[in-house]
Amino acid sequence: MNKVLVIEDDPNIIELINIHLTDLDCAVDKEKNGKDGFEKALHNPYDLIVLDLMLPGMDGIAICQKLRALEVFTPILMLTAKSEEFDKVLGLESGADDYLTKPFGIREFIARVKAILRRQLRNKEAEDQTAKEYHLGDLHIDVEMRKVSLKGERIALTPKEFDLLILLAQNPGRSFDRDQLLTNIWGYEFSGYEHTVNSHINRLRSKIEPDISSPQYILTTWGVGYRFNDEI
Repeated sequence: MNKVLVIEDDPNIIELINIHLTDLDCAVDKEKNGKDGFEKALHNPYDLIVLDLMLPGMDGIAICQKLRALEVFTPILMLTAKSEEFDKVLGLESGADDYLTKPFGIREFIARVKAILRRQLRNKEAEDQTAKEYHLGDLHIDVEMRKVSLKGERIALTPKEFDLLILLAQNPGRSFDRDQLLTNIWGYEFSGYEHTVNSHINRLRSKIEPDISSPQYILTTWGVGYRFNDEI
């Protein structure tokens, strides 16, 4: 049974979500206050967090950022009443895995939840079948612990930065275009948000590359996208 935390202050939405998550055979915890929800997410294991953007106590963006900074990698489905592109990108770049704009259809909600849970299972199965650690030059990646170090020093990566790094490192020399990276990392077609990939790659490079102007690990394939250096 999957365990889901819902952090939402609208009682009608809470009840609606609770009904349908229960139908999906999920155990549901609920919190209306952002700070209380953050504490629950921090100290309890969940398979998914459904997180409202606007909350009393602490907003959804702050919750997302703090959890990721503390290396809580539970998938987050963010709910927002705002539909502007800036808010969507901000949510994703803060570490959310997906978002839905209110009002949303319940079928769409169920589809997103199922997709995230399937992706989690698929990632776990893939990790079980692949190498647990990678030593690539001065870069060390511990897949199981989701830890990255450079010359022995720990590097703090967001979940999406880590997922990008692992995807590229597990396929050295293979070039991925931005649409492929969006599909593989975010789990579905996210047309029009290629700049999100660029910003994640740039931040990842700034953390692992000795010289960002001359990348050693993540290379650009001009006219295509990005690849991991297969000569390391």
